[in-house]
Amino acid sequence: MAVSDSYGVEIMEEQIREFLDYLQNTKGYARNTVDAYRNDLTQFLNFSVNERPQLTSWVRVDRSMLAAFLLHLKERAYTAASMARKVAVIKTFFHFLMERHLITEDPTVKLESPKVEKRLPQILSPDDVERLLAASARHTTPKGLRDRAILELLYASGLRVTELISLDLDKVNLDTKAILCKGRGDRIRTIPISERATEALASYLGKGRPVLAGNGDERALFVNPRGDRLTRQGLWLIIKEYVKEAEIANEVTPHTLRHSFAVHSLSRGEDLQSVQRLLGHSSITTTQVYTRLAEASPSPVTESDGHVDPDM
Repeated sequence: MAVSDSYGVEIMEEQIREFLDYLQNTKGYARNTVDAYRNDLTQFLNFSVNERPQLTSWVRVDRSMLAAFLLHLKERAYTAASMARKVAVIKTFFHFLMERHLITEDPTVKLESPKVEKRLPQILSPDDVERLLAASARHTTPKGLRDRAILELLYASGLRVTELISLDLDKVNLDTKAILCKGRGDRIRTIPISERATEALASYLGKGRPVLAGNGDERALFVNPRGDRLTRQGLWLIIKEYVKEAEIANEVTPHTLRHSFAVHSLSRGEDLQSVQRLLGHSSITTTQVYTRLAEASPSPVTESDGHVDPDM
């Protein structure tokens, strides 16, 4: 590659970085989402430069290049969902370039995404939720108290993974039984939590976190054994551990508990707008997908019966 060509690619890379910075700092996208955008755009740039070694500007990317990239993905057995995501990312990026007058024509205008069959979110039954929560409640070590508080809070609030691990100590109010959460786009919402989740948090804060955190000045609500803020990977491993212990056959992720919270809330008679606010959805259309599952889902039994709190 000639020096001039290399310089052109560097400018293209810099424009990707500007776009990602815009997503994170202006649009409020989560770090993992921004990382996914970075991977997709880097893959597309590398493919484009390999196909056309003289490529020095996004202006020179045309419809035939986009079509070749999609064929490249298809030949490597990418799923329709993965391809559709990459198309959406590329479209958003070129729209960004157009808005800033860095290109004069958008080659993605007529680019069609592969058809993806929409699947309903996977949820746990009320009985499976109870088995999962009961599994964590059997452990009274500092780690066990933490894990129980995490699982109770996830199911009682519908928090996203990033929202939960980003919680700081001063965002929890045990007296009012509520947490203050910063969601996407830095939107702040207050989420009431159940008596069970409040009790689990109180036990963790009183007997578990002081042992895990030691004398450090970490502000995070949930910490690992080293006293540092819990990571996304750490949270996934915790859930995997208790899913196995509870002998739940279905795959369970942190988002499974979020989906279950939404569906079970609707099944108990919560109105759609309230659930939308609790989940932090900007559009009620996003929340409406849960109504179909709620109609077919058995209502969770009440805490007085030894199961799920109806006030979650």
